[in-house]
Amino acid sequence: MAENLNESTESTLLTATRKHLEDLSGDELIAWRMADMPDRPSADERNLPDEFPMGWFAVCYSDELAVGQVKSVRYFATDLVVWRGEDGVARVLDAYCSHYGAHMGEGGVVHGNFLQCPFHAWRWDGDGSCKEIPYSESIPNKATVKDCVPSWPVSEVNGFVYVWHHPDKAKPLWECKVFDELDQPEWAPYQKFEWKIYISSSSMADNAVDTAHFRFVHGTQNVPEYDYEFDGYTKKGTAYPKLETPRGVVEGKIESIGVGPGQGLVKFSGICNTMLVAANAPVERDIYHVRFAYTQLTEDMNGPRAGVAKAIMRDLTSQQDQDKVVLDRLRKLDRPILCAGDGPFARQWRFYDQFFASKQRDKQ
Repeated sequence: MAENLNESTESTLLTATRKHLEDLSGDELIAWRMADMPDRPSADERNLPDEFPMGWFAVCYSDELAVGQVKSVRYFATDLVVWRGEDGVARVLDAYCSHYGAHMGEGGVVHGNFLQCPFHAWRWDGDGSCKEIPYSESIPNKATVKDCVPSWPVSEVNGFVYVWHHPDKAKPLWECKVFDELDQPEWAPYQKFEWKIYISSSSMADNAVDTAHFRFVHGTQNVPEYDYEFDGYTKKGTAYPKLETPRGVVEGKIESIGVGPGQGLVKFSGICNTMLVAANAPVERDIYHVRFAYTQLTEDMNGPRAGVAKAIMRDLTSQQDQDKVVLDRLRKLDRPILCAGDGPFARQWRFYDQFFASKQRDKQ
């Protein structure tokens, strides 16, 4: 039979989890969220998967990529180059030019809608084929084919540039999700936060259904009760928390939807309506880039409720900080010992397995 923890025990647990954050604030806290962790154990030592899941993943915000701009990014243990042509369309290729291996994210420029390599000025289309060589009257046949430089399917929605990742380069199995709720004029521009979490994508996904940790890591009064629904590539969760406020207890509602492993939207209501767009992507086997983009009603952010609006974002962001302290050092267990109240881990694992190509091959 489970025993109730006394206040002293719970306080000790919370202090132990949060002690890494006590002296961090402002710019130091922001830097800590993205800091390198060079002394971490290897991915093999931590038993982290050696495969990246398939799905749509964000590589940058839309407003971080102006017309004519080139960006160098790294995801899926691969250097990528992102650019926006004169037509306003975002395109993504592997970063290395197939002519002589130059990194086109470092010094490459946009020429019309093409990406021009900084070394010999070969000009590449978004499908990975070479279209122009300024100093040559002809283009080698090998360079004219699609994916001479590996290309990435791109979808720009919800204020992000997403790419489709599949280890076998298969075409997208579902469309990148458009969250229509975000396209409303009364909602304010994004408030942006980001982290490097030193964990695998699957363990990060488990954290979303781990209801028990809310009490011991985040200090909630009890373990929240969520109703989860798993349907195809989509996972939904709903909770009705009782929120303590100076005016008494308020009935709240949390609605979350995840589409594939890289797209998520969480809607909070009850005190101050808030939407959180989660746009996460794996960088390496043991590095996961987490982006939180909050939006709230402009009248709440700029009006009498501004303090409450900011407090909600601050609380949700601090929860991710607290998770990072634990997840940065987590070792993945093949068969965790679960108990009643842990959350729907088994359903979550079955849901997430469909995004690993190797597991799909095993079923064939």
